[in-house]
Amino acid sequence: MKLWFHHLNINHHDVPELDAFYGDVLLQDDIPEMRAVPSIPGALYAGQLAFRVSENGSQFHLTETDTNVGIRAGKQINPLERGHVAFRTDDIEAFKKHLEDRGVPYVDYGTTFTKLWHQVYFHDPAGTIIEVHQVLAD
Repeated sequence: MKLWFHHLNINHHDVPELDAFYGDVLLQDDIPEMRAVPSIPGALYAGQLAFRVSENGSQFHLTETDTNVGIRAGKQINPLERGHVAFRTDDIEAFKKHLEDRGVPYVDYGTTFTKLWHQVYFHDPAGTIIEVHQVLAD
């Protein structure tokens, strides 16, 4: 099982303002192909999205704050209330076992937000929300 940093999710009530800041002030490039990531029809989240990428490939996922997505999903962790740090793995099942073996509670959102990623969320000791996801085959 491999694990690597993928993106930082930042929430704000005004995604265009946030997107302009990361593009104009922090000089991060747009990721136009991310706008085409398929979502689930009738998904729990229908807010605005923008995507930026640094020169080294690290991504910023800029999303509209949604304080109720966790409630709608019936999950105890809401990754769109205050943002999160995300990692990618090549084996989500092995990673879930890794968390279980270490006694780290997590919530499995599966493909709730996109059919292309299986996502789990948990907290670090400081309360930071952490996402780990695996890219799924089309």
